[in-house]
Amino acid sequence: MESKGQSANSGDCVFKKRNDSSSAVDPDSSHSVIFDIVVVAWFECTATIDDVLRGSTWYYISYGRCHSKATKGANSMMCTNKKCKKSEVTGVPEYIAKVFVYDKSEQAAFVILGDDGRELTGKHAIELVANYLESNECVGADGVVPVPQALMETIGQTRRFIVKVSEHNLTGKSQSITVTKVLPSEQP
Repeated sequence: MESKGQSANSGDCVFKKRNDSSSAVDPDSSHSVIFDIVVVAWFECTATIDDVLRGSTWYYISYGRCHSKATKGANSMMCTNKKCKKSEVTGVPEYIAKVFVYDKSEQAAFVILGDDGRELTGKHAIELVANYLESNECVGADGVVPVPQALMETIGQTRRFIVKVSEHNLTGKSQSITVTKVLPSEQP
């Protein structure tokens, strides 16, 4: 393991870790065990978008100020962020799209959130949702606005991503990696 603050190159990715070790008591003995834990790691990866998850929600309704999920209350939208505590908010669509990517040796599922979706598609989620609702009388029978063409057109693009990996990403239900930044395309 690298020491705190150092990085190591691994193919197309640069690995930087935040925590490097911790200790715990081994329940089967009376002494402490030192072991390495990576709490959060960031990678810079160059990957090609292979597909976009369809038939699932690609956006969520957020409170525009803190970008936390907004839910319907009795008379208005409410922010779900406990620190925010706003009970009357205006909901704004934000990206939460899942894309499948690959590089020279691996495949992964990335979750694109908020402004990173705009960086990827060139369009805000609110614009895409509004365009769909203007062109169609209502959302689909399942209540889902279909994945927009702008997101589908990212298939085949090779982009640089900064991704965050934590234990949740590797052991959670979705087994996907969170994109924290989509870097601008390099122009030839």
